[in-house]
Amino acid sequence: MKEMKLAKPRFDIGLATNNLDEMLNFWQNDVGVPLDHVLKIRRGQNQHRHDLMGSVLKINHFEETVPENPPAGYLELMVASEREEARLIDPDGNAVSLVAPGSEGVTQIAVRMGVRDLEAHRRFYSDAFGFPEKPYSKGLAFQAGEGLILLEQDPDAPADAEFRGKGWRYITFQVFKVDEEHKRVLAAGGGEALAPVTLGTTARISMVRDPDGNWIELSQRASIVGSLE
Repeated sequence: MKEMKLAKPRFDIGLATNNLDEMLNFWQNDVGVPLDHVLKIRRGQNQHRHDLMGSVLKINHFEETVPENPPAGYLELMVASEREEARLIDPDGNAVSLVAPGSEGVTQIAVRMGVRDLEAHRRFYSDAFGFPEKPYSKGLAFQAGEGLILLEQDPDAPADAEFRGKGWRYITFQVFKVDEEHKRVLAAGGGEALAPVTLGTTARISMVRDPDGNWIELSQRASIVGSLE
């Protein structure tokens, strides 16, 4: 299957929080990820976008209480860093590891996932995205631009993760034509969570779901591709 053409050769990762000040202090100081800008999503939700070596760490701050839903299958963010190697937990309980560049093939960032069926996810990432498979000592890995998606067998992984809740909730791929890529993912067996919709002049986005129901955003962002048509 032809590899999906990404408008940005990296993926982004997002979470939701009510605990803004402590979260910003941790990510900016303990992890060393600089704030790029704050994007107002809607009334009561601001997205604090941090530069993660070209990827975006999306800290979505909500005024209303974020529900205590069970975690999604996204277990950990791994960041290739010149800092001392460390496994950290942010104030909301999200796991992040600082690793030596090249460790487990991580040269930029990786997201480590627990999945119920490795073969189902192999077909999904091969057919829906066409990402090349890479070696990984604990399961399967797929190269998504400069980043890695690391998949590990876990019979207790969630089967129908909620979008809202604390913890890692979604990843984002920037694409050139979101409607076309959305159809491609659905044709390969992905679930539809949100049909393509235009957000003002900022982006046209959609949401799809992997075989375990984890959420993936497809985004056609005007500042990257130049047009939302």
